[in-house]
Amino acid sequence: MAARERLTWDRLRVLDALAEHGSVAAAAAALHVTAPAVSQQLRKLERECRTRLVEPDGRGIRLTAAGRMLAGHARTAAEAVQAAVRALAELDGEAIGPVRLGAVGSVIRGIVPEALTRLAERHPGLQPQLFDGEGVHMIPKLRTGELDLLVIESWSSRPLNLPARIGGEVISDEEVFVALPEAHPLAGRDEVPLAELAEDPWTACPAGTDAYEALVQAVRDAGAEPGVRHQLTDYTSQLALVAAGHAVSLVPELARRTAPAGIAFRPCRTRVTRRLVVAHVTDRATPAIRACIDACRESVTAQPARG
Repeated sequence: MAARERLTWDRLRVLDALAEHGSVAAAAAALHVTAPAVSQQLRKLERECRTRLVEPDGRGIRLTAAGRMLAGHARTAAEAVQAAVRALAELDGEAIGPVRLGAVGSVIRGIVPEALTRLAERHPGLQPQLFDGEGVHMIPKLRTGELDLLVIESWSSRPLNLPARIGGEVISDEEVFVALPEAHPLAGRDEVPLAELAEDPWTACPAGTDAYEALVQAVRDAGAEPGVRHQLTDYTSQLALVAAGHAVSLVPELARRTAPAGIAFRPCRTRVTRRLVVAHVTDRATPAIRACIDACRESVTAQPARG
């Protein structure tokens, strides 16, 4: 048998770790072995392959062309091993391995840190990976498998429409408020007719996002057209403008809880609500995904309401 046919997983995983982490020391730390042990495995792998896999690069090393090629196959093998471990764990209902979670910004600030804490305590073998974005951009990544689940929004003025094979579970149903500077003439009202804010400068999330389209539709439903002057990705920045007297906005309860001073929050005369929905491919409801959904739902209810 030729030497090249005797490649072993123990040595391939060393090459995979080196390619991922960029140095012998970092690879050793990731594998929980010593740096000399990593170097020894690399030398054995080079003998088996009968070619150089690494070469000097200043004070460190880098992969040769052959090393990069073999590292690609090592990554494929590593992913196959990880998938096998997850599949075996799922037979017992165990949540382990990486899970890629996408969420809108207010959810990341408001509930995700608490959810990650719960997951770490209950499922130490789970490896959540967090990505932020808007639902309109993340749903295609859910369909292609780049993301495993999403926490996105569905507004009463613009309900979420999920594509085929994507299921959604509601984890929160919250009030949406008009955010006004405290000195605004309507700040003393018990509720605010959105049509009376048609001449005010509005701040909203960027055009095309669910939040932007929901705001525009809510004001149109009231018989007016909002003048959106400032398009800002996150509610924190929007509320800073409101507090300084430069704009008005529509803000869900979750974002209202961390607002600065100087803002009057009033219900809309025609009620507007926002639901938080966890979306995932219906035939991929693994134990890891179920664990994340439960943690997000519990983290919503654990958040204190603003008085």
